[in-house]
Amino acid sequence: MAVRHRLIKTDPSVVWDVIADGNRYADWVVGTGASRPSRGQWPEKGASIEYEVPIGPWRLSNETIVRRCDEGRQLELEILAGPLGTARFSIELREWGEYCLVIADEHPLQGAGGALHNFGAEAVIQLRHRTMLARLAHCCEEQAEKSHEPAARGLGVQENPGHA
Repeated sequence: MAVRHRLIKTDPSVVWDVIADGNRYADWVVGTGASRPSRGQWPEKGASIEYEVPIGPWRLSNETIVRRCDEGRQLELEILAGPLGTARFSIELREWGEYCLVIADEHPLQGAGGALHNFGAEAVIQLRHRTMLARLAHCCEEQAEKSHEPAARGLGVQENPGHA
């Protein structure tokens, strides 16, 4: 079971906004191409997104289904990876002072991925999660910066405040 964590220097609500946007899945999940919602309202239970996974000259179509959603706190997904089988992926958000502690947990459920899971596969998943959490942190911290810009908050600078 590959468990990895990262402290993201922004409020948990910002992190949730990023992971709750099915169109942004490929922005932070390593190995996925353009994602798009395919069923339901992401991230509600039963909703899914589709995306492509490029492997050399080939592109595999995969789907991820929401199995459990505790809004603002945890999202549990089942990744349908074709011939590789399925995997459970959980991402948990914890308030950590003014920041967000993100805990990612993934393990195979069915198929070849489960049968072939070993120490080597675990090491690869750990590396993938490290990169994924770094990408998620970048997306979230960038979004938080944008939301603090005056124009983003509707607090545009007035050119002539009208002092008489």
